[in-house]
Order: sequence, then C-alpha cells, then structure tokens
Amino acid sequence: MTKYLSLVVALNLFVAHAQQTPQKVSEKNVDKFAQMYDLLATPNMYRTASGAPGPEYYQQQADYKINIELDDKNQKLFGEETITYTNNAKETLDYLWVQLDQNQQAKNSLSPLQNGEKTDPAISAQSFSRKYLEEDFDGGFRIEFVKDMTGKPMTYTINQTMMRIEIPNGLKHKEKISFSIKWWYNINNYLLDGGRSGYEHFDTDGNNLYILAQFYPRMAVYNDVEGWQNQQFWGAGEFALPFGNFEVNITVPADHIMEATGTLLNRNEVFTPAQLTRYAQAEKSFDKPVVVVTQDEAIAAEKGFATQKKTWKFKAENVRDFGIATSRKFIYDAMAVQLGGKTVMAVSVYPKEGNPLWGEYSTRVVAHTLKSYSAHTFDYPYPKAVSVHAQDQGMEYPMICWNWGRPEPNGTYSDRVKNGMISVIVHEVGHNFFPMIVNSDERQWTWMDEGLNSFCEYMALKEWDANFPADRGPAKKIVPYMSGDQKGLEPIMTNSENIRQFGNNAYGKPAAALNILRETVMGKELFDYAFKTYANRWKFKHPTPEDFFRTMEDASAFDLDWYWRGWFYTTDNNDIAIKAVKRYFVSNEPSQNVQEFLKKKRQRNAPQGEMVYMIDETSTDMKPQLNKEFQIKDFQALDQYVNQHFSVEEKAKLNQPKYFYQIDFEKLGGLVMPILVELTFEDGTKETHKFPAQIWRMNDKEVSRTFATKKQISKIVIDPQEETADVDTTNNVWPKQEIKSKFE
Repeated sequence: MTKYLSLVVALNLFVAHAQQTPQKVSEKNVDKFAQMYDLLATPNMYRTASGAPGPEYYQQQADYKINIELDDKNQKLFGEETITYTNNAKETLDYLWVQLDQNQQAKNSLSPLQNGEKTDPAISAQSFSRKYLEEDFDGGFRIEFVKDMTGKPMTYTINQTMMRIEIPNGLKHKEKISFSIKWWYNINNYLLDGGRSGYEHFDTDGNNLYILAQFYPRMAVYNDVEGWQNQQFWGAGEFALPFGNFEVNITVPADHIMEATGTLLNRNEVFTPAQLTRYAQAEKSFDKPVVVVTQDEAIAAEKGFATQKKTWKFKAENVRDFGIATSRKFIYDAMAVQLGGKTVMAVSVYPKEGNPLWGEYSTRVVAHTLKSYSAHTFDYPYPKAVSVHAQDQGMEYPMICWNWGRPEPNGTYSDRVKNGMISVIVHEVGHNFFPMIVNSDERQWTWMDEGLNSFCEYMALKEWDANFPADRGPAKKIVPYMSGDQKGLEPIMTNSENIRQFGNNAYGKPAAALNILRETVMGKELFDYAFKTYANRWKFKHPTPEDFFRTMEDASAFDLDWYWRGWFYTTDNNDIAIKAVKRYFVSNEPSQNVQEFLKKKRQRNAPQGEMVYMIDETSTDMKPQLNKEFQIKDFQALDQYVNQHFSVEEKAKLNQPKYFYQIDFEKLGGLVMPILVELTFEDGTKETHKFPAQIWRMNDKEVSRTFATKKQISKIVIDPQEETADVDTTNNVWPKQEIKSKFE
C-alpha cells in the first residue's frame, strides 16, 4: 500500500505540472517510448502485470432489503433498510463508511461553496429570485436511527456526504454484519434545484414524474487500491459502489406505473388484466415494441390522483445500485431481445409529452444498444433494460436510465432532437456495461466509464445508421478541444472534480483516443479481442486504469505505453507537417555533395561494390548528366549487378520505379502518432502508406522517407481521412502547383 501511495503522489505531481505547463512536457528530453513504470502502480497479488485480477483479488459485498414510501402530495420519500455487509478483505474493519449522496442537496452542503463566483452583469428574473431572494432547497437525508439487529443504536458520525458507523468488536475476514437505517428526505425538483434524480412537475395536469436514485444510504467501496473510498460527493464525480443483492418494496399511489432495477415480483398485483396480456405479448415480440400501458390509459390516470396505495416489489441480484421511475403519467412499451440464448426485455416508460418520438424510437434503440454492446463485450446478463423519458436528463443505473429528448407540444421534432435522443439512450443504456458491470470508480476516474462508454456508443450509433452524426468518437471531432488554449486543458488522468471541460476531457477525448487506437494504430481485430478481454476479465469487478492499460497490451502483443503516456497523461496534441519534398535522380557519376557524403561515409563504414548515385534535383553544385526517368539498363553498375544476381524470370518480377522522392516530415505537436501518407499521381491514381509511431523513436522532431514510384507525384497529403486528430491540416498537403514549380 505504501508503494502504491507513493506512485499516486508522483502521478499527482506529474498531472499538476501538466496542468500548469503542459506544452513543456513534450519539450523535455524524455523517451516517449519508455515503459510507464514511473506512472503505473506496481503489480501485485491483487492486480497482476497482465492486467488481470490476481490470485488474492477480493471485493466486498453489500446486500439490501429496503422498504420505501413516496409521499406524492408533499414530494417526500420515507425509507427503512437493512444492510448486510460481508468483509472479504483479509484485514479486520473497525468501522464502515456509508454514502449519503442526498446530502449534496442539504442546506449546509459545501458543494455550492467549492467554486469561485463573480457577479452576473445580466441575470433572468427567475434566476435572480432563486439566487438572492428565495430560501435554498431543504434537501439531504434525515437519519432517524442506525441500529444493529438487536435494536441497539449504533454509533455513527456524518461527514457531509459520508457516514461512519462504528463496529465495536471489528469485522473480521469473511464475517458479516447486518444493521438497519431509517431515513427520509425532501425530493428535489431537479429542473429547479438540479441533481441527477428527483421529480419533474407538469403544470398542465398537476402531476409529477419521479426518477429516484441515490435515495437510500449506500455502502462505499473498500478495496485493495485505497481502502475505503473517501471522496465526498461534490456533484461532478459520480459513484463507486460494491455489488450486492437487493429486495426493494416501493409504495406509491395506486394509479402510478413504475419501473425499477430488478425483476418485478408482483406484476399481477400492479398491472390490470389487459396490461398483463399485453406484457405477455411483448415477451414474444422480437421485431417491434408492444404497448403495455397505452396513452389513453395514462391520460385517464393523470386525472385521478388516487388516494389508495400500491406496493411494487422488485428483486435484483449482483447489481451495484438501484433506480426507480414512477408516475401516473407513464405509457409503457416493451419488446424482447435475444442475447446469448436467453431473452432480455427492452422497455420504455414515458409521458404523453414524449410521443410520437418515444413510441417510435426508444425501445427499438434500447434493443439495438444491447445487441451492439454485447457483441463488443459480453452478453448482457440482466433480465431487462429500461429507458425512462425525463426532461433534460441523462443518467444511468443498473437496468434503468433517464433520457432526454422531448418533441414540441404539437408533437413535431427536429432531426437534432431525434438524433440527440437516440444518442443519449444508447449512451445511458450502454452504461449498464460500463460501469454498472465493469465497475470502475467513477468518483475518481470519470473517463473509465464515460470515455469507454462514449467509444462503444459511437460504434453502436454507426451500426444503427452508418451516416449518423456522432459527436464523440471521430478523431476530427476532438481537434477543437485538443488545439485549444493549454491553460484550459487537463490530462484525461485527472480526478473527476478537477476537470474544467468535462464533456471534452472525460467523454470526447478518450472516445477519440480509443477509436484511433482501434481503426488506425492497432487495427480492429487486435483491438476488439483485447477490449473484449478487458470487459470479460473485469465484469462484476472493480478495475483501475492500470488494469485497462495492461490488458489491452497483454491481449494484443501491442506495446502501447507511448500511446497511454501521450493521450492520457499529457495535454499534448498531434500536428505532423510536410516540411520538404525533394526529388532525386539516379546518376552514373556523383555530384559534389555526394562526393562529400562518400568521404564521410568512408571514414566510418565505406559502401561496398559499384556505386549508384542519388542526386537531389535542387542541388546547386556541379550536376552530372541526369536521366529524367530511371531505367536499369542506363546504369552500367546496376545493370551488371542485376544480371549477375537474378534470373530472367526473377528480373521480370523486380520493381521498375522511375521516380524517387524524399519527403521530410516534421512533428510540431507533442503526441507520438503514426504517419499516414496519401500520394496522388499525375494520372489521378492514389497510393497510401502507413508508418507506425515508432518511426519517431530516434528523432522526436523530424523524420524522412523515400518513395520510389512508377509515376510522377502530383500531390501529397498527410492523414487524408482525418484519422489522427491532427490539429493543423493546412501543413498536411503538398499542393500540385508547388510541386510543379519546384520540379518543372
């Protein structure tokens, strides 16, 4: 543990330097192909050098039995839970840490105080009133008790969004402890008070739509990397949670329709006979959704405001969290998806305000997402995936997520709204894989779930529609960010709370980096195998960045330390330019420059045999007789060598180049990247060449390559398909007219 902490300190110092003077990182005399021993935690028995879990790997388990009741009239939630916690660590635990994320909404929360604030020169009347005149929202958990299973109060201490519960005799290896907590809180109107969950109020009919998450005290992660996860919930960094089993009973008004994490145990008690029949049809419909709760039924329920109550009972196994969506406004549709020999249900719940867009697309997109992600990782293991329509939301939980995308009141919608809705549904449903199953620490490393998920989202969107206008994934889309003012950039390997451009840094840049790695650096076959290996090694476990980096190399035999170092640990960008182009002619006699070259060469290692001389056309010294088109028979020494060493049949197979060009490449950006070159010839035909990143290993600034061609080159382009996020493409082209002015 001590060695790991020292490495973390070193990493923080490196990141701090990169934030202050990131451009200078690439100017240092450092080996960009060096192994990352200076940045990665030392492998051990918990996490191996291959990136796989080690023989001593362990993880804790937290099981929950929860009873909650929603007060729809007053927007309050009341709950009581029993948590059973299993200690699988070898060490004894003296206390437990429980997350109280709702406290981020408390009146005494420090979250609103963590950032500087200037006076707005202009502000809306509503914002002015909420900021300066109105009382702050009174959120946060009210803990009524914490008791052991005998009913005896347990000692606890609340530190903002964390609660420490004392264990008098300690919790030893393989021991379990059960305790109960009772609480309540005021549910926030997330459109007014912010938050990743809460409720939306509809003035037109007086109803509320609830999306409930972080609604219960949740166990923090304890692991081999940092012991207890002790980052507070400030609002940006999301969640780190252990896996467990849930039994949750949710009491709501009787006219509500609900979906939640897990399997619904009492469907016949909460659905009408007609709805049960429709749901049975949906379980056999693999080509299109079946509407289970109709829009007419939802409109009728909107007017009722039932005073009776109904309890929905859910059970979920091996999940890290629990989410709930409930409203009397919900329409419900579903369809079946065949995955790995089993049937999974794709479900959507949405108010009438979401139609016709949601009824047309949502559940179909859910089904497509499950198929796409499963193909790239592992078969989706849970019984369902639910998309919930919630205005201005995009948030994920096991088996359920909230998604925005609302048509105009008259039902019309733009392509921007439709494509945005499809994108967010793919993204949030995709989070079931990262981090709900491949359970990384979102509180610490946002990119490990958002970045990997955005990359998979890009692949899924392209599989949905090859021309889909995806914003994250294509290399060229990240160029504006990477070419921006360095003062506003941080490396990807930056803690979630310290990122200024969250979307670009944690979503866009890692998605582009992985897309470039797959399509340009490694190739799809090697990348896909390694990526799937990572997903399967770490499903239902807690991976770290090192585990991802090492697995990608281990499963592909591709040394990528240079790539991780540049893309993830610095703010360097890619800018490769054509510095010069020279054409060479073959000659029987040397020029003065060639003679000087030979003198130096003889002093070290003299060339052997008869000589063929390459003359730079731009040379200003004595010029020998030059042949405009190279032919072997015109050069006695070469012709003699060929006749001596090759048969007639072999000579017929030899290349017959006529022109020789030296292209000098200059690396102006800090990133080490492959060089992609497209040559266009005078007859309009093209030829592509790809040089691996290792071409820069001896000279980080300049490198040259010679091209022997059968036809004259009229144009040269670096990265013609914009695959490498080159921030300045104006220096990527050698124009036809410039070539003619030099060579003709």
